[in-house]
Amino acid sequence: MSPCNDLILSCDEIQDTKLLSLVSSVLLAQGKKSEVSAVGQRIVKVLERRLPEGQSARYLLPVLSNVISLSPESLTEEQTNVVSKKMTDWLRYASIQQGVAQPSGGFFSNPRTRQPGPVTEMDGAIATDFFTVLSVGQYYTQDQWLNVQAFSMLRNWLLCYGGKGLETPKSGDKSGMDRSVTSMVSTTSTSSRLLPPKERLREKAFEYCQRLIEQSNRRPLKKDDGDLQKACLIEAVTIMDIICKQDSSYVYRTVSFLKILHGRICGDATYARALMPIAQFFLNHSKMAAVDSDAIYKHLFTDIPAQLFHNPSLAFEFVQFCKDNSQLFTETSSIFRQSFPNLFKFLAWNSPPLISEFVDLLPFLLDASTAVEIFHLLLDLPCLTAALDVQLRSAALSTSERAASDPAVKPATCLEAFRHPLYKSMFQYLLRTKSVPEDAPERLIPLRQLLGSLASSPRVVQCAETVPVLLELFFRVVAEFADGPLINQLVVLLLQRSDQLYEIPAFKDDVYRVLSSQLVVLCKLHPALVVELSTEILEFSGTVSNIQNKEAIFTHMVWAIGEYMSVSYDKRCTVEQINRFFETLEAMLFEITQLRPLASTPSYAPRAISALMATLTKLAARSQDLIPRVSMFLSKMRTFVQSPAVTSVYCEEDLEEILIRATELMNLLKMPSVAQFVFTPPVDVASTRFQREVNDSLPFALRIVTRLLEPTPGFMPG
Repeated sequence: MSPCNDLILSCDEIQDTKLLSLVSSVLLAQGKKSEVSAVGQRIVKVLERRLPEGQSARYLLPVLSNVISLSPESLTEEQTNVVSKKMTDWLRYASIQQGVAQPSGGFFSNPRTRQPGPVTEMDGAIATDFFTVLSVGQYYTQDQWLNVQAFSMLRNWLLCYGGKGLETPKSGDKSGMDRSVTSMVSTTSTSSRLLPPKERLREKAFEYCQRLIEQSNRRPLKKDDGDLQKACLIEAVTIMDIICKQDSSYVYRTVSFLKILHGRICGDATYARALMPIAQFFLNHSKMAAVDSDAIYKHLFTDIPAQLFHNPSLAFEFVQFCKDNSQLFTETSSIFRQSFPNLFKFLAWNSPPLISEFVDLLPFLLDASTAVEIFHLLLDLPCLTAALDVQLRSAALSTSERAASDPAVKPATCLEAFRHPLYKSMFQYLLRTKSVPEDAPERLIPLRQLLGSLASSPRVVQCAETVPVLLELFFRVVAEFADGPLINQLVVLLLQRSDQLYEIPAFKDDVYRVLSSQLVVLCKLHPALVVELSTEILEFSGTVSNIQNKEAIFTHMVWAIGEYMSVSYDKRCTVEQINRFFETLEAMLFEITQLRPLASTPSYAPRAISALMATLTKLAARSQDLIPRVSMFLSKMRTFVQSPAVTSVYCEEDLEEILIRATELMNLLKMPSVAQFVFTPPVDVASTRFQREVNDSLPFALRIVTRLLEPTPGFMPG
């Protein structure tokens, strides 16, 4: 900001390029669109003319790059053509002789300096081709610096101006009826200077990128130069991809070039980042080029996550790459979905930073063929984190320490178990690189128990905290495509896996909460599952320990029985089935409400007791021979709630609610026909308010019946 209103900066009359750069930077920082446009106009005008002696365009390119980022529409097509011509010359025709050291001006400075030698390649060989950012010299000329700067802004320039042009009021859409013709010229003409500026820049940029890729194959003399090589290689492949999008005639000569490059670098883990832009190119263009790219995708999804899951920056880049291309991958290759066990290694090791990316990614990994396996994997995610930790520590051991374990001796630590024959196949399955459908989740029970020693590890705990979010998303996505058999399978697994979770108390509580709420959703999607899975549901709901350990799941399961064990939802529902469920739940309610000596009375969730009473009443309303049994049971609840042994472990409010519920249900059963309507409505009215309530007190209709049977003074039903 200007310190006073009288001081106004302007770049219109500035001739000195260094001063222009400084003033322009201040104007751009002010953020006014008019100033951004004025700066862009001035920079191009200065670049257009021949600069005076001692002036350099080096100071202006960073400013121009900022203008492009802030407001690309600031430049007209005529101005972009001017800059494209300049960039073409800077990229392709920079000097291949080294620069001269600037004299210090001291008394002993030697006015006669040696003639500069040629620039070299990174391996020390004399450069025989044109100058690039990977060329090496002791000093650099002005045009060489411009070459480097032009390459640094090339990608953004092509994205903004390399195609058909910006659709802005300032730039007419000369979309190029003869683009295909000029594209052919660009690949065959011996005089590329005849091409339009965009086409010529594209051609020289392509040649520049080819040269960079060839230079990246040289072994650098300096260790740090290897990182520069890899960075330039990635940028070169990315720019070639952009060029091929803008002109498809480049695709065919790029395909074979990049396949050779992939074959050269795929075995070197230090080039892992470069494999992503190569895969991106084939994702974008393999269909047009009619080439099979599965080998490239397979290597990418198999080796990189398995070997480098512990590299946080690479993990983010890789997952972001998958997220950005998830639609393309699912449409073009089955390898993407099959590789989900490997992809989840990134999340297991780098959560919670990657949770938002996986929220976007998970829907693309899910379909009917992967749903069950992903369900298991989500529940085992903290266990996977622990296994990855063991894998890394095992790899760090010396050869002697990694000697095979004695099969006859039980391993004492996780590290010993990693190499022990008893656990080896379990680790291999948990650390698998691709989908292997597995119908026996109990296979990993011993491994979960073994890895329990790592349950308090901060990394494992952090991973466990991400599971509920993904689990809820999993069920939301699956609900969109799941059919009856898949829903049945998931419900059975849900009940089974509730006993087979990694031993982190907070994790188990969160998972139980999600599973219980999603159980209701699955039952609503496919009510017939209560009849179809009656054996499994009876086994689960007839186990007393489930009330204490998994109260939320148990309560929702009991509610589902009462709601959907009805001919209204499934004509296959029989009186015999209703009676079987009634007897099982009756035994459960008796078990948890029987009076015991004061010291041994256990405490059960009042919500579970209420759900059991309500479900027994619903079942009796559908099989009315059962009404006397449940009525008698409900009548004894007053004795239960008034027992000293019970009042010592339940709070007064809970006992009052249990008694109110029992009274309401008992009153309702005095009018069997009303009870049958309330508890077994036609399916088309099953979504009314009093039917939507799941675990709270009985609905409004039930209260009306109670008041009819026990009218209060002054109450007059309408």
